[in-house]
Amino acid sequence: MTNAEHRLLWTVIALLLVAGGAAALAASLGTLPGADPAAVLLSDELVTSWRMAAPWSTLAAAVAGTLFALAGQRLLARELRGADGTLRGTLSHPGRRPGRTRLAADVLADALARDLTSNPGVRRARVVLTGPPPHPDVWIRVDLTAAAPAAGVREHVRAAVRRFAATTDCQPAHLDVTARIDPGRP
Repeated sequence: MTNAEHRLLWTVIALLLVAGGAAALAASLGTLPGADPAAVLLSDELVTSWRMAAPWSTLAAAVAGTLFALAGQRLLARELRGADGTLRGTLSHPGRRPGRTRLAADVLADALARDLTSNPGVRRARVVLTGPPPHPDVWIRVDLTAAAPAAGVREHVRAAVRRFAATTDCQPAHLDVTARIDPGRP
């Protein structure tokens, strides 16, 4: 499924849940025509039929609940996977030998942020990785001290990105660096 189809599917599910909740609320408040808010939820005939069908009625309810749970789990699993079948937020590389290396993108982003903050002129760094593993998009925001030399910080960021590319074997397809001078302490 494409992203647009997923959004449409989740929108339809959300609208059905909202409509069901609104109908139940309207019925309980007595604003729904033909619904008595003081009436019992299940009629005596329905309760008698349920008891007469025991234990098969309980088994049927359990099977229906299990099927709904499995359908929800499958839907969620498909939503969390990317178009190529890999989990989103995970970088996965096929190795030269049989097998794959998987690493959470947050771990790599945190490591790059720590590398960036090793420069005394960088007060804070935030890194976001998006896109496919061989060539992810890298978004960096660094907060600099007022006394940080721009040329030195620029070279430090370049070196950190080169180290990141060398250690992960991921050459950034797009690199966006935003530098802000922190108005706090010098």
